[in-house]
Amino acid sequence: MTPFHETRFPLDLALGARGGPMRRTEVQISATGREERNARWADSRRKYDAGYGVKTIAKLNEIVAFFEERRGRLYGFRFRDRLDWTSAPRNAAPGADDQEIGIGDGETRDFQLIKTYGEDFAPYRRQITKPVAGTIRVGVSGQEKAAADFSCDAADGVVRFTSAPPTGALITAGYAFDVPVRFDSDMLDIDLSAFEAGAIPSIPLIEIRV
Repeated sequence: MTPFHETRFPLDLALGARGGPMRRTEVQISATGREERNARWADSRRKYDAGYGVKTIAKLNEIVAFFEERRGRLYGFRFRDRLDWTSAPRNAAPGADDQEIGIGDGETRDFQLIKTYGEDFAPYRRQITKPVAGTIRVGVSGQEKAAADFSCDAADGVVRFTSAPPTGALITAGYAFDVPVRFDSDMLDIDLSAFEAGAIPSIPLIEIRV
């Protein structure tokens, strides 16, 4: 099991981070100039530099403490991506009909939270494994379900109904979520003299699978 701490990177520092999704595509160019492209990864992976949010020595001390408690790259943790942290379009408040997560078959009670990107050509379905507790809303065939009708484990993003939704019922969900990440280095290389002169420390983070 991947070592993981269910704690969030300091939110005020995350809001100043830089980064986003990346993919790995192999491109081969023939003698005629034509390309052959092959996706090496089925899923995107996000990478950030959180140093942009650090402005004071006090915040640097906070990062050092957080880094030490995670034992460098050993333990993963939650990170709030300011650009992409909710199921709703344009970072609006989550609604029960934001994302389609499955179709009922009368027997299945467990459904993984999903966020879909794109619509017309090749939509990408991303598994959401770190929803924020207390924000999950669920609908069945257009009707929002009461909290007593389902549960959702904030550690893996699986929605579990008390009774299986009927065959053909559209299952939807809305939620806020974090990205599971780890430090991408076992060393925080911070030059205090440069920092006091206005240089930005590098604090690399990378998304992990949990």
